[in-house]
Amino acid sequence: MRSRSVLSVAVWGCLLVLCAVGQTHAADRPPNVVIIFADDLGYGDLECYGHPEFRTPALNRMAAEGVRLTQCYVPTPYCAPSRGTILTGRYPWRHGVWRNPTPDAGINDVGLPASELTIAELLREEGYATSCIGKWHLGHRPEFYPTRQGFDEYFGILYSNDMRPVELIENGRQVEYPVVQATLTQRYTTRAIDFIRRNRERPFFLYLPHAMPHKPLAASEEFYKQTGTGLYGDVIAELDWSVGQVLSELKTQGLDEQTLVIFTSDNGPWFGGSTGGLRGMKAVTWEGGLRVPAIIRWPGRIPEDVVLDQPCGTIDVLPTVLAAVGLPLPDDRTIDGRSLLPLLEQGDEQSERALFGMRGNQLACVRKGRYKLHVNTPKRTRYMEDASEWIDPRGPDGTTILAPAEQYRPDQYPGLLTGDAPVDMMLFDLEADPGEQHDIAGRFPEVVAELKAEYDAMLEQFPPDIRQPRRK
Repeated sequence: MRSRSVLSVAVWGCLLVLCAVGQTHAADRPPNVVIIFADDLGYGDLECYGHPEFRTPALNRMAAEGVRLTQCYVPTPYCAPSRGTILTGRYPWRHGVWRNPTPDAGINDVGLPASELTIAELLREEGYATSCIGKWHLGHRPEFYPTRQGFDEYFGILYSNDMRPVELIENGRQVEYPVVQATLTQRYTTRAIDFIRRNRERPFFLYLPHAMPHKPLAASEEFYKQTGTGLYGDVIAELDWSVGQVLSELKTQGLDEQTLVIFTSDNGPWFGGSTGGLRGMKAVTWEGGLRVPAIIRWPGRIPEDVVLDQPCGTIDVLPTVLAAVGLPLPDDRTIDGRSLLPLLEQGDEQSERALFGMRGNQLACVRKGRYKLHVNTPKRTRYMEDASEWIDPRGPDGTTILAPAEQYRPDQYPGLLTGDAPVDMMLFDLEADPGEQHDIAGRFPEVVAELKAEYDAMLEQFPPDIRQPRRK
């Protein structure tokens, strides 16, 4: 792969000529949009992001045919707020979902407000067919259902696959309980292909938020114990297969150059996954919790085989999609993201900006340029040197949660456990120290002051119904 920094002007010129030809060919109708959103997929879980054992040929090919982002961030290191952000282009403190709705913990009143505008709503107004297939996790009460947020149809689990009751919902109706989780990836893929076929003659938006590799991990018989890399590797192989099936169907239907495809994850990995050498994991604001893999492909429009290192985030997905479709941003609300199309199409470097990470109802950290400031002490995560006696209360039980018994444990930590002890106001140079090992706040007080000013300015925008995080 070629890094953006070494691509010559001549190469970019040739690519842009080819892009222009592709655009002429595909100008008949607005482009389709496909977003494939993995659950708890770590930055280092894919072969094209350096995993030494897992093989992901379809995603490798997608990266070779498009752009691979190395500095892509989610706003929180856990599920629901991230999902609200990718669909609205807004940080959690704006769209209102800053914690996870959880039916078996009695958190039932959390959901994406009807006042929020999703990609699905904006595209459906333009005549797009819209479908959500997979994990929703933006509210499990009827008023929060995907079909109330711009999606024509929905099939999937309304929250995480370890939250009871694990039931499949089609639109508003239960169609399976308990769910045989080994069938999920294949069933979601079959539904996605059916949606593409049914709507090949009109523009469509497919949102495919997979259950995997969120625990409990499960893979179909075609993949279970077939990779030789354990259950996690089996699950990743099937997820990769699913991506390949979707891309293949787009080609079969003659929609390849007419479709923008985005693949990414909602946060970092759980036990058994890999952060690719980053510190931390899911649920904490170290890099391992917030930095995710992201691949974008649009043949004939986006150049091939490019690696981009500029920091960006899932806040940018909605603006990028609207720019691709030719629609303006909503002007009645703050959109935190910006379109990445100039960066993706021409390699145009964009101005530095602050990117924020949140945990609970607290603004936790800020990244700008090469530096990241943890204003609040990063939370320590659960780790056990000996987890042989550990029992997951949300693990497979053979009755309400149906999945293989051999799930991963807290001694199989996915990220770095080393580095300076967590304290307030830690500063890291992520270019020199991506693993966040050495706090340099004492050496660069001016950088700390600059990032703290960005942090304070964003705090002023927090709504009154979210408690103001403590200031430092």
